[in-house]
Amino acid sequence: MKGLVDSGILAGEGGRMSESPTTRFTLLARLRDIGDAEAWAEFVELYAPLLYRLARRHGLQDADAADLTQDVLRAVVNALPKLAYDPKRGSFRGWLFTVARNQVRKFANARKRQPRGSGSAEAEELLRRQPAPEDEADWEREYRTRLFEWAAERVRDRFRPATWQAFWLTFVEGQDPRQVGEALGLSVGAVYIARNRVLARIREQVRRHEGE
Repeated sequence: MKGLVDSGILAGEGGRMSESPTTRFTLLARLRDIGDAEAWAEFVELYAPLLYRLARRHGLQDADAADLTQDVLRAVVNALPKLAYDPKRGSFRGWLFTVARNQVRKFANARKRQPRGSGSAEAEELLRRQPAPEDEADWEREYRTRLFEWAAERVRDRFRPATWQAFWLTFVEGQDPRQVGEALGLSVGAVYIARNRVLARIREQVRRHEGE
């Protein structure tokens, strides 16, 4: 999905990318209620893949990355009752990034203490890979990409297959609208209309989540 972050998918009507969005405060408030299944489902759907990608980027294997994701989600559950969220002191995602990065370090330290032959060399290499200063910027970019994926997943079933294909092939895959129209049996104008309809619904989903 190269180019999605710079494409304006999260921008307003003027096409300008908004300032870094913050996780909707009402969602965080709802997460304090462990019994709010809808809020937790939304949170896990959006953030679990992001945490998994972070772990993989730092060299963790699939199973270890999945375990780390669960560890971070448990840390969120434990911290939320005492978490005093103040956007002026930093974003929730920044806090989540710090928790995830610390879990990576803990994992590396635990692996380093294991006997030779059990992956300690790999752990030492992982430990030497201290998070670069741009890691948080990478995390923000990946969040925006994941936000697009999540919003698209939520709205896809609201459109006919041809409408969705017109959007996906032109906007995401960058194919020529005229060729896409010929393949789908649509005029070029219909392709643009279909693409804009889907984009509008995705932006609406994003705004709803972000509370903008």
